[in-house]
Amino acid sequence: MKHLVRSQGIGAVIGVAVMLAVFTLLDFSGWWTVQTVSNVTQFASILAFVTMGEALVIMTKEIDLSVGSVYGLAGVSFITLEPPLGVSGSLLVALLIAALAGLVQGVAVVKGQLPSMIVTLGGLFTARGIIYVWTGGSVHNFSPDARAHPLTRLLGGELFGIEAATFWLIAIAALLGLLLWATPFGNRLLATGGGRESAESRGVRTERVKIVTFVLCSLLAGFAGILTLCNQPQTHVTLGENMELEAISAAVIGGCLLTGGRGSILGAILGALIVVSFRYELIALGAPSSWYITFVGVVLVAAVIFNQSLARRLGHSV
Repeated sequence: MKHLVRSQGIGAVIGVAVMLAVFTLLDFSGWWTVQTVSNVTQFASILAFVTMGEALVIMTKEIDLSVGSVYGLAGVSFITLEPPLGVSGSLLVALLIAALAGLVQGVAVVKGQLPSMIVTLGGLFTARGIIYVWTGGSVHNFSPDARAHPLTRLLGGELFGIEAATFWLIAIAALLGLLLWATPFGNRLLATGGGRESAESRGVRTERVKIVTFVLCSLLAGFAGILTLCNQPQTHVTLGENMELEAISAAVIGGCLLTGGRGSILGAILGALIVVSFRYELIALGAPSSWYITFVGVVLVAAVIFNQSLARRLGHSV
């Protein structure tokens, strides 16, 4: 229990427990159905990929506002390049495009000593503009052969009635968890956000760490876009719009401090689950869409206050 209380994702754990209790009391028959749980799990898994990447960047005391557009750009690249390159080729190129976006932004932040908010805001508009110019405002759908391709089915199919995205999330979250907590790189990442000068005095190459996290963030966002289209092979040029706001909110709700040095992969996943669950349930209850935006704003502020208070109690600087 002591370890749980000290963990970075304790706020998200409490939030999920309270959320499930409230939904059970208000809408037991509507919430606890196979269809509802399946839909929420699927959409939460997609958002969780983007949130995990965002969380890594926030842990280094930076922020990435471009993840929604990179998500859309990778997805559109995947489906647009499929006819000439095939499913495998378009998948590889889409991931390379996502990685390049992260690399360019990471280098601009650390080498140009520019605020990450400004750089990635520019990345948001640039990637979205590329989508519109490249596609002319319309995107074709996957061909029947592409939908039946083994790789498409591996990324977007089902196993035992559970969407493939959920299994991919479990696997990649486990790898990221090991990276963060069981490798020197994870220690350097947290040290970079917790105290850059101190980390550099101990030989940590903080600039390299930040660049790698930006690349990982964009790769995870791009992979999420590809998973989405493998499952639902119809898209449009607005794919991923405003997703960056949900990802940042979910990361903070999941325990990330915007001042860096604190966060967790599990917390990011639970934060995504909270955001998606409330959106789904409010729609199911017939609430106006503005209620969802209000909820995100209120919970985000509450999460920041809770996380900072917990960090102070545990001796972390905020």
